[in-house]
Amino acid sequence: MALYSEKVMDHFRNPRNVGVIEDADAVGEVGNAKCGDIMKMYLKIDGDVVSDVKFETFGCGSAIASSSMATELIKGQPLSEAGRLTNKAVAEALDGLPDYKMHCSVLAEQAIRSALEDYYSRHPEKKPQN
Repeated sequence: MALYSEKVMDHFRNPRNVGVIEDADAVGEVGNAKCGDIMKMYLKIDGDVVSDVKFETFGCGSAIASSSMATELIKGQPLSEAGRLTNKAVAEALDGLPDYKMHCSVLAEQAIRSALEDYYSRHPEKKPQN
């Protein structure tokens, strides 16, 4: 069995949505001190929909693939759906990650949540009431 799925390799070799959104409505950055991975997510929000998302990731292939897949999963989604994205969904969309690389999908989830927290701090009136 291969260590990484074809989807992981594809998103590593051909990552989607790489870059910076200069006039982003939200930015989230997270890191993992143990492995050294750093992810930064930029969101453009129109109404309550993620109209564009870009990322910058300094890390291993699994971190890059997780960032890429996470952006694909939330692009075009309402903020409420984007906020529910889990690391498990990211890993499943990649057809799995080795157990010792699951922290990469966790970082992707955390980066999106961090960006949404930034957005709601800028626009507290739009924060959903739980």
